[in-house]
Amino acid sequence: MNIVTNEKTIQRNKRIGSIATIGSILLFGAGIWFTTAVKDPVIINQYIWVVYGTLIIGFIGSQIGISLGNRFGRTPRMDERVSAALKGMTKDYTLYHYVSPASHLLVGPAGIWALETYHQRGTIVYEKNRYQQKGGGLLLGYLKIFAQEGLGRPDLDVESEFAGLKKLFKKEFSEDLPPLNAALVFLDPRAEINAEGAPYPALKPDGLKDLLRKAAKTNPLPAETIQRVNRLFHAEE
Repeated sequence: MNIVTNEKTIQRNKRIGSIATIGSILLFGAGIWFTTAVKDPVIINQYIWVVYGTLIIGFIGSQIGISLGNRFGRTPRMDERVSAALKGMTKDYTLYHYVSPASHLLVGPAGIWALETYHQRGTIVYEKNRYQQKGGGLLLGYLKIFAQEGLGRPDLDVESEFAGLKKLFKKEFSEDLPPLNAALVFLDPRAEINAEGAPYPALKPDGLKDLLRKAAKTNPLPAETIQRVNRLFHAEE
């Protein structure tokens, strides 16, 4: 399997995550210092909006730092874990990290796959037309606020990346665009998945190869299409 990784994007986002985390800590610290050091209630009332603004900006910065830190600051990174899960795939496959509109894109006989990676733990279910994260009690609630992103809307993540891919494909394909596939990959071993009936399969990394092998047997992507897609993405580097 060929692997193409945009190292510049990784390093840039890692730096932004670090700056956002440090900045949010400083803002939280400034807000707390003001509320404890200033004793005059008149001054506190005058500047209370500044304190609230500082805390709000600090919280937003912390969420940005957490998000980017989870993706680019941890070792092994998300892209490294996806590469490891697909190790041993044949040379007909190319895995693109941060090169295309999809963060992790696999192109090969199994088709074109946007691999959406998530680090959330707990039980992942599909209910009421939405992917949801359940279980974990108070600890999980704390993590969602202070140490871990919420699950968000994986279906919208996929649709956004599909829109970008289709726009890009129009540069190469004047005829019908090649079909797109997506899978949600939950990297935390403590995640439990029960998402039957979901529009996109949700699975652990060790289930990726089986999913792709079945897809390659059921509806293989023509070699000519694979070459055209690869040529397009290499041109985008």
